Amino acid sequence: MCIFSQPVNSVGNTRIFARSTSVDSQFLVYQMNYDSQDPNAMILPIPVKLPAREDSLRFINLEKYPEFFAHLMNGFPYHPPSFSIGCSSYHDGVVASALEVFEVGNYIASFVPQMSDFARLDARFTLPEETWAKIPEYQNYGFAVFQLAAGSLQPHPMAFEFETSNQSIYFPTRHIHDGEVHDAEDFDHLLYLQHAGFDSQVNSYQNSDITDQQTGLVRSKTIANRFCDLRRSSGIVDGNLLVHKKEIRGTRQNEDTFITTTGHPTKPTFNFNPLVSWIFSFPSFVIFGGIAWLFARRSKLRRINSSEEV
Repeated sequence: MCIFSQPVNSVGNTRIFARSTSVDSQFLVYQMNYDSQDPNAMILPIPVKLPAREDSLRFINLEKYPEFFAHLMNGFPYHPPSFSIGCSSYHDGVVASALEVFEVGNYIASFVPQMSDFARLDARFTLPEETWAKIPEYQNYGFAVFQLAAGSLQPHPMAFEFETSNQSIYFPTRHIHDGEVHDAEDFDHLLYLQHAGFDSQVNSYQNSDITDQQTGLVRSKTIANRFCDLRRSSGIVDGNLLVHKKEIRGTRQNEDTFITTTGHPTKPTFNFNPLVSWIFSFPSFVIFGGIAWLFARRSKLRRINSSEEV
């Protein structure tokens, strides 16, 4: 899910989309349901390329595309079963200027380039020093911070692009909802991603919950321009690529998720696997019958040619 600066009553139905670009950056879109008694802030740690600058992250307004994740889900139609053959401590010293604040749709958002810059943010929207000290791996991270209203809400998707320091696709899935860092937490996540390297490996689409053996992910049935509104996605979704999905449910180790990729992020190579899967989906007698027909046809043509020569 994410890190909250104040306690929350509940968080669920978390959906995250990620896509690598060809220029060492990554898009990230995040949406969840939450219930908070008081105004709160969601903090998303980001493995930003160092040295981090205040413009290392660009917020994207998806206020006019609240169905973003509903449309992604449309890429995974369900087929009924059928018979088939076959964050360290802060620096003391001179008080720095406040971080820039952005209005992103219904949100007030800020980018914190490094952990020490939390001193430049409203104290209500960060965590105590002792909490950050328990997660030292965030020492070199930046942080996207979204201020949230009190209540039981499903805000529109939060989105941004950041300069990444990691070649894997990153999903911020670590939970901190009560100011404590627990070793294990309950997860309710759907992760979506796009990367041409996966498109170059997958087999044919099977069903909405069938994992592809090549990638360990569920692939969409068609490329994204068939089920996403590319104009309203503001360049986040690549319409010429498939979308791949991973579910994380139940009690799991409390950590972020990295998905290793291979190949170019936006340019797929020709993939023979769907063709092979299609061929072997036929009954064997059909395949062998077709081969036999080809040989018989070739023999007949040879006989005709021989008789004409005579």
